[in-house]
Amino acid sequence: MSGTTAIEPEPFDIPCRDGLSIRGEVYRPATSIGSVVVCHGFKGFAHWAFFPYVARKLAEKELTAITFDFSGSGIGPDRESFTQAEAFANNTFTRELEDLELLEEYARRRHWIAGKFGLFGHSRGGGMAILYAAAEGSNVNSLVTWAAISYTNRWSPEDTLVWRKRGYAEVTNSRTGQVMRLGTDLLDDVELHGKTKVNIEGETCEQIARTMILPAAVRHLSLLKEAGVTAAAEETQGLVDELWTAILALEDANLADNQPDEEPLEWATYMRDKVIPAMAGVREVADKLERIVADDLWPLPRYSEMLFIK
Repeated sequence: MSGTTAIEPEPFDIPCRDGLSIRGEVYRPATSIGSVVVCHGFKGFAHWAFFPYVARKLAEKELTAITFDFSGSGIGPDRESFTQAEAFANNTFTRELEDLELLEEYARRRHWIAGKFGLFGHSRGGGMAILYAAAEGSNVNSLVTWAAISYTNRWSPEDTLVWRKRGYAEVTNSRTGQVMRLGTDLLDDVELHGKTKVNIEGETCEQIARTMILPAAVRHLSLLKEAGVTAAAEETQGLVDELWTAILALEDANLADNQPDEEPLEWATYMRDKVIPAMAGVREVADKLERIVADDLWPLPRYSEMLFIK
């Protein structure tokens, strides 16, 4: 972006069905080449720490940046103080996914988002970004997370039992020292939707394999066929077929209709015996493809790149 004029954020307020609001701001460059929605984490908010800095840097690179407070964050209208304890207590993963839907719809009406867009999420916000990007029909084509959670059921059976018996759990806000309560809605949400809406690992693995690794491998295969490199093409074709079979197996394991309905222990056992092995099957083939697909086609960082080896 040319010039040094600071980009001033424009505030917005999106009403939710129950009287709460999604409050945020948009950083709009003079010329935008795309859009990024920034998701804060548990006990976080849009004005916390590095989020304003990240939004400004994105805008300086001609990306429209949208930061916001989830409606169940507990942060009040001043955008700094934890004053909505009831909203925080009743917040759920599903509600945050619904907030993202409302935000996307609103941003499209305001012409802040057009077509595909990017998602950035930190901690729990990273988990929400992953799930939103993995959903069927998602318009997300770029995803970045920092220290994202990898699963939603983050409590021991003992803690869950005490939580349900008391009707709440307590967490301390290290920034303010406030002791904040979480109701049982969050537990109910994980038990009800844990194998569908909030199955982070399985859904993400399936999405990455289907929308990133498989297309890269198919493009590589096409180039080999065009070049007449028969042996390499046959090797790649075999792995492409293996990957597709593994993706279908994982997709089947992820289907809610194939998973236990009620008991958390039965569901956990199913994840251990069905979903995790299916994920491992996808990973095994992907590792083989990583070693043969051309560098300019492979969509993920290779181990050598992560180790800074050029």
